[in-house]
Amino acid sequence: MTTSPQEHAPDRSPDRASREPRGHPRRWLILGVICLAQLTVLLDNTVLNVAIPSLTRELDASTADIQWMINAYSLVQSGLLLSAGNAADRYGRRKMLLVGLALFGAGSLVAGLAQSSGQLIAARAGMGVGGALLLTTTLAVVMQIFTPEEQPKAIGIWSAVNSLGFAAGPLVGGFMLNHFWWGAIFLINLPVVALGLAAVAAHVPESRNRQGDRPDLVGAVLSTLGMAALVYAIISGPEHGWTSGRVPVTAAAAALVLGLFAYWETRVPYPMLDLRFFRDHRFTGAVGGLVLITFGMGGALFLLTQYLQFVLGYGPLEAGLRTAPMAMTVVALNFTGVGTRWAARMGTPLSIAVGMTLMAGGLVSIAVLTEQGYAGTLLGLVMIGAGTAIGSPVMAHAVMSSVPREKAGVGAGINGTLAEFGTGLGVAVLGAVLGARFAALVPVAATSLPAALAAAGSDGERARITGAFSAGLETSLLVGAVAVLLGGLIAAALLRRADRADSPEKA
Repeated sequence: MTTSPQEHAPDRSPDRASREPRGHPRRWLILGVICLAQLTVLLDNTVLNVAIPSLTRELDASTADIQWMINAYSLVQSGLLLSAGNAADRYGRRKMLLVGLALFGAGSLVAGLAQSSGQLIAARAGMGVGGALLLTTTLAVVMQIFTPEEQPKAIGIWSAVNSLGFAAGPLVGGFMLNHFWWGAIFLINLPVVALGLAAVAAHVPESRNRQGDRPDLVGAVLSTLGMAALVYAIISGPEHGWTSGRVPVTAAAAALVLGLFAYWETRVPYPMLDLRFFRDHRFTGAVGGLVLITFGMGGALFLLTQYLQFVLGYGPLEAGLRTAPMAMTVVALNFTGVGTRWAARMGTPLSIAVGMTLMAGGLVSIAVLTEQGYAGTLLGLVMIGAGTAIGSPVMAHAVMSSVPREKAGVGAGINGTLAEFGTGLGVAVLGAVLGARFAALVPVAATSLPAALAAAGSDGERARITGAFSAGLETSLLVGAVAVLLGGLIAAALLRRADRADSPEKA
């Protein structure tokens, strides 16, 4: 079947299933291989969270430096994922997996040997290039090797690995920091990358669209610059003041560049992001929910690991272990198929509404029960994990099923771009909310919590500082909860409208 590049709506004709290719005979083995490659990349989204005290001390990193170490990785991925998806569709998904692994391994080596904050930020940005190639090709390969009937289960496993990598970063980072210096959290990637290269070369089949679109390099540059400027404005707010000249100017520049990006995408013959995809309510609802679910998880985990270490006094490994229940809940529900069965019974709109309501409730639990110690945090992590297990695979499948099969790389690029952007934005926005509240309560120590604690002259002053941080954490998590809940309800409404619009076709 050949689909014109101008066709954007999914083919829902009655005989579509009969025209889909059969699943690859080694599809489950291949799924394991690509999940291994993906896990390596995803761990580095959050592995730095528990290293924040070490980096602050050993590299003399400021709060803004720390946030850029985290955001440089995700922002580069966000800007390049769509172009990487185009390249995978055109030049071969297996080939891009191999190139991505090699680049990611090289970036990990440089990061592990970095001697300054600037070097580490640059290395993290370089790792983002390899990560962009990997994240687009993994989901695209899943859509190629599995039948439509098996895709929800396969995406459920893919999503479980996604969440496992996202939440296991602090655990892996904590273990490494307890036994080695901070650079080991990057060097540990090297043997995994080597194993992934061998496995992909041996087992993953090549697939590509020979008439694929040309990469949209201008669009990649514009989107990267626009998102970087936006997050920089948010990060700069607490430090320089929201009404200072730097923040409004940077925010205006971000709006201008992103506007140019949208205009360019409507004029270029082969757009990186075809804006006509957003005419599909199913697609719009799914991507909207995706941004919010990663916004809440990314921002909450970034703040929570600091709270566990600085306020509750846990070490890096202990902090990592105490964030693990979120990932374990996702793995338990999705690897067993329970999450997929629940989602199938509820339907896509209700699954997303229930999933994101559970996530919002988990954020509220962590926010309002901080005085109870870890018990309230544990409840919140389990709720967030359950919500992710139900809602995240459904959203990913809704996105991928809304684009033509031969554009699977582009669809994966859209999915990954918005997930990465949501994570980076969550870290920036919730971190900025916490920083502003903390600075208002402890104005003499507004630079960072570690610096404030180091300058404290008495136990009473230290208690006042940690109390201010806890108050800031509560505010930021409640902001995240409201955003996640509203996003879930809006996404569910759009998806329900799409289902009703499709009903005459199914009748």
